Amino acid sequence: MDTDLLKTALQVAQCGSLAEAARRLEMDPSNVSRSLATLETRLGIRLFQRTTRRLSITEEGAAYLGRIAPVLEELDQALDDARDLRQQPQGRLRLTASVAFGTECIVPLLPKFENDLPSIEMDLVLSDTNLDLVAEGLDLAIRLTPAPTGDWISRKLRQTRYLLCASPQWLAQNPCATPQDIPQHDMLRLSLLDHRETWQFRPHGVVQDAPKDGPVEQITIKGRTTISNPLALRQAAILGLGPALLADWLAERALATGELVQVLPDYQVAASSFDTGAYLLYSSRQYLPSKTRAAIDFFSQHLA
Repeated sequence: MDTDLLKTALQVAQCGSLAEAARRLEMDPSNVSRSLATLETRLGIRLFQRTTRRLSITEEGAAYLGRIAPVLEELDQALDDARDLRQQPQGRLRLTASVAFGTECIVPLLPKFENDLPSIEMDLVLSDTNLDLVAEGLDLAIRLTPAPTGDWISRKLRQTRYLLCASPQWLAQNPCATPQDIPQHDMLRLSLLDHRETWQFRPHGVVQDAPKDGPVEQITIKGRTTISNPLALRQAAILGLGPALLADWLAERALATGELVQVLPDYQVAASSFDTGAYLLYSSRQYLPSKTRAAIDFFSQHLA
């Protein structure tokens, strides 16, 4: 049996759509349809009910594809293991990250990645949506979160601190001495729900597991401008539109050049949690391809 036909059918089952499966497989939809017809003829069963408007998997199709999916994964794993015997990790690696983190932290590393791992072809997928690793055929994901969820292996790359930053001109005209001064001013707000209503402040030196009735202050914020992208949020702060809550990896360059300065530098600031970081997520398969292991080691070293 041609494994390419089987993989095409599995992709159609996962997507629930010929068009979407064709897009992910980089095939013409008509070729996907012909592949399904060929497979059904060879098997002697109908895998999908197809009309002009919808596609649904049959009971026989669900039973058959459910049984062969682990077999195909084992075949892929056997090929990966065979390739691992080669000295140089190689192949196409698909990595996803948020637009801001990918732009600021991953793209600057790509020249070194290509130099250190010349036989790996990087496919960097930047999206502010948490893409499904299996459905999208992704090898690795970097998530910005207090704690990863889901059935994945996770490795913490770095802790993230949030900094309240504004242009020097804004701060000179709008002095802020304590968190209680914040509600008097318009803040630049990220459109995420847990970023746009309240921020938390506590003096530096407070332990991470301080009790809830400890010195953490919840400050209600307001602002006329809400922005969905952290890169644009930083630019708005640089232009003097107000202070913005920025991750340290996003603010450090502008702080170094003096385009931004910290507001209330004696305080730690957070939107929802002081304990957040960048995590590398990958499949829980027992054996990883050498290209994936090499990429995990690379980013663990250079993003720590």
